[in-house]
Amino acid sequence: MKMIEKRPRGRPRALDRDEALETALQLFWRHGYEGTSIADLTAAMGVTPPSLYTAFGSKERLYQEALDRYGASYGSFTARALAEEPTARRAVERILQESVAVYSEGPAPRGCMLASGAVTCAPEHTLVVADLSRRRVATIAAIKARFDRAVIEGELAPSTDTEALAAFYAAVVQGLSIQARDGVERDVLDAVATTALSAWPGEATSDRHPES
Repeated sequence: MKMIEKRPRGRPRALDRDEALETALQLFWRHGYEGTSIADLTAAMGVTPPSLYTAFGSKERLYQEALDRYGASYGSFTARALAEEPTARRAVERILQESVAVYSEGPAPRGCMLASGAVTCAPEHTLVVADLSRRRVATIAAIKARFDRAVIEGELAPSTDTEALAAFYAAVVQGLSIQARDGVERDVLDAVATTALSAWPGEATSDRHPES
């Protein structure tokens, strides 16, 4: 009887956590939560499913960490603009301009990972949808807080509905994301951003009655 010599299996590739997280981010950003399978993730990372689960616990947890990484890198321009610009209007202008730049230019996937990651999901993934919703609402709250400060500082009139204004600009940014994913040209997106900025309320003095 002929003996078959068994070849030793090669050692599985060690998982570089930071590299793996960036790989997951890119896949989730491009294909969404449900559109990215564990097989897709392990194939792109070059690791086995047990290695992935050991490092991240679950696909859901990996997605949450990928969202955190996105928020601290590609998606950080909103927080930076709100913190760094001297006026709320300048912050909004910068957010709109950088939204167009980030969402419409490669090599990263088009659009916003938060806006299109999991708009709808199967019932078993409702926690993923809820987490994305919470993150989007938190962004609106941060914009509103900057507008509230603008009211206090006299940049915006006391009668300004800062909640509606924040929701409006957040809706524009989300719309830019969807249109960018649909392949709308950069110059069109720039025009949308310019139009949205023209809706900025007048100076606070516009609410004052003229002196008699």
